[in-house]
This record gives sequence, C-alpha cells and structure tokens, in this order.
Amino acid sequence: MTSYAFPPGGLPDQSTSPESTAVFTPAYAVIPASVQRDIVTSFLPEWRDSRAWVLARPLTGFAETFSQYALEIAPGGGSARPEPDKAAQGVLFVAVGTARLTIGEAEHDLRPGSYAYLPPASDWSLFTTGDTPCKLHWIRKRYTPVSGLDMPPALVTHEKDVPQVAMPHTDGAWATQRFVEPTDLRHDMHVNIVTFQPGGLIPFAETHVMEHGLYVLQGTANYLLNRDWVPVEAGDFMWLRAFCPQACVATGEEPFRYLLYKDVNRHMPLTL
Repeated sequence: MTSYAFPPGGLPDQSTSPESTAVFTPAYAVIPASVQRDIVTSFLPEWRDSRAWVLARPLTGFAETFSQYALEIAPGGGSARPEPDKAAQGVLFVAVGTARLTIGEAEHDLRPGSYAYLPPASDWSLFTTGDTPCKLHWIRKRYTPVSGLDMPPALVTHEKDVPQVAMPHTDGAWATQRFVEPTDLRHDMHVNIVTFQPGGLIPFAETHVMEHGLYVLQGTANYLLNRDWVPVEAGDFMWLRAFCPQACVATGEEPFRYLLYKDVNRHMPLTL
C-alpha cells in the first residue's frame, strides 16, 4: 500500500529519552521524524491556519540552493499570496488530505500523491478542501534563467500517472519517477520519487555536483552519507552537500521511497 510520510508533530512525554539519530555535519544532515515536533514549527506570513517544519534553508554550511518545508494546513486554511519571492519556483507534493490549487484561472484538486510545479512569478493560491488538514511538502528554489530558453510552464499531475523507470541492470529493484523530462533544459531543478524494492541498493558511492534534499516517504534503509552508514525510516529528512558520497540499501519488507530534490542543467558559477 502506498503511503506518504509527514512530520508526526506532538511532543514526547517525560519518560522518553532525548537520545536521537539527528546529525548535522558539514557534508550532510539527518533530521529524523522523531524530532519533527510541534515546538519546532514556524508560522508563515500570508498563510492562514498553517504551520511549517522548515527542513532546509540556504545557510552557511548547509543548504545552498533550496529550501524545503513540510506544510500543514488546517481545514479552511491556506493562502492567496503564498510565495513572497517573485524569482522563486516551487514544487508541491501532497502527503495527506486534499486542497484546491489555483494557478491563474485554472483550478486543480490535489490529493495524496499529487505533484505541482510552479514557475517563478506564478499567480497561484492554495486552500484546503474537506474537514481534515492538508499536509504537503513544499520545495523552493530561485530560478536561474538562461538567454534563449523559455520559462518552464506550470505542471500538475499525480505520481500514479508518472511511470517508474528502472535503473539499468536492476530488474526494477531501483527505479525513479521523473515528473519532468531530464533533458528539458528549461528546468534547473528536479523533484523526483525514487523507489527501492526490499533489498534494492545503490551499488556504488554516488559522488556528484548535485545538492540533495531527501524526504523518506515510506519504508526503511541503511544510507551511506559521506563515511557513515545511517539507518533511516519514513519521515526522516536528509540533506546532502554537493559531492557528498551516498549509497543506499533498502531494508524491511516494503518499498523504500523518498522525495528527491536536486539542482540540474546549469553551468557552475565561478564565484562563491
């Protein structure tokens, strides 16, 4: 059964040990679901009856290209002016509940598994529908324009309508759902879903220029982050700096799946 993890909120009682798998290093960070509690949420201007877990933000020694929120919107809540930065593009991925997304004059009803790409300067709004909260992942990145390339258009789809593409020589044990065409140079970021069947793995230590944000949607795995093998599970978030070695071995009896951000398709700036 497909499921999409989200921060648990709440607050552990006084009998709970404060020991944690949370890690923050110059090469990577792990923010486990166990620390994504009520007292670490933020409230955002122009968002009514909403709160966010800020999992990544541009910061010295941390994320350089993106921010990532887990956004919980109460019934009747939402925003008519959600994005304050006209240069920012965004991706929404719904984990729980329903909402209506309006882009210009087009309305889209979102449900768990819905994906939306929002170009810079989009006229969009989002409000919950139904009588339960809508919980979604929101990834933001400033767009890097290129002379001669048009802006990519808005896109709303559902993961069930996006095929899994198996990685070579894996017999489907490792597959990716790509919501936009990788060779479409209008896009300077990708947000995909990566799925490993139980026992599936990344058979080498990937070491590459793309920065990553990974939110585990389902399942468990042992994940190589730089030199450390770290157990991760549904609801955990990982940040990987560019060139941080990574590999994965899926554990457990269900698929291991994560929502993956990476920056792509642009020349490297030659200044810091």
